[in-house]
Amino acid sequence: MKPVTFDHWPYPRFIAHRGAGKFAPENTLAAFRTGAGYGYRMFECDVKLSADGIPFLLHDATLERTTNALDALGHGLSQVGGEHPWGTLSLLDAGSWHSRRFAGESLPTFEAIARFCLKNHYFLNIEIKATPGDEHHTGEVVARHAARLWHGTLVPPLLSSFDVASLEAAQQAQPELPRGLLLDDLWTGWLETALRLECVAVICNQNLWNDSSMRQAKSADLRTLSYTMNETASAHKLFGMGLDGIITDRVDLFSPASL
Repeated sequence: MKPVTFDHWPYPRFIAHRGAGKFAPENTLAAFRTGAGYGYRMFECDVKLSADGIPFLLHDATLERTTNALDALGHGLSQVGGEHPWGTLSLLDAGSWHSRRFAGESLPTFEAIARFCLKNHYFLNIEIKATPGDEHHTGEVVARHAARLWHGTLVPPLLSSFDVASLEAAQQAQPELPRGLLLDDLWTGWLETALRLECVAVICNQNLWNDSSMRQAKSADLRTLSYTMNETASAHKLFGMGLDGIITDRVDLFSPASL
């Protein structure tokens, strides 16, 4: 199988970060529905594996910040999300930390989010966010699930990660799925690595894009995206430089009319 190529970039210019993770509990179905309510058609989310191999949404390695795990599991048990089976994780409250309105919101499986997006013709950027030490396995499993769920569709999800090992595993498992290298630093060899991984995009911290980095990416036929863009002035500046898309928390600021 060959890596995917696009005659034109099929993804929307604006991507809702972690669903709409400031206006609803991040990485939950409620966040996706909230972002959709603002007119968004593409979403970013973080996917890792439970102890029994179920892909689910969670940004942090641990559960404390965005669930009631300390109360539900007790202080004596591990708070690492990937160390618990899905049966345990599925019972946690992932909404009360955000606001009382979302009390009882659960952690979603990747499959549930995928089916929500497919049913509503939404696009998805899947950040492979492995539990530390499980990068290769997570990249492989997430890629295989994504290929199964989007089989036969016109536009596949965009897989991305800061972890080169995760992207390597995704590339080996499902080379036809598009990949994006996430960068929070322009480390030596970033462009060569993106090309070796046959990425279609580089997704940078907004402060890393300048004339030089943009020129390097564009000369290699890579699309350019930026996270986490929450100011219109910065967005206009980068779009003027040729940026292809932004990942934003401010689904209220970048209006649906612009999408």
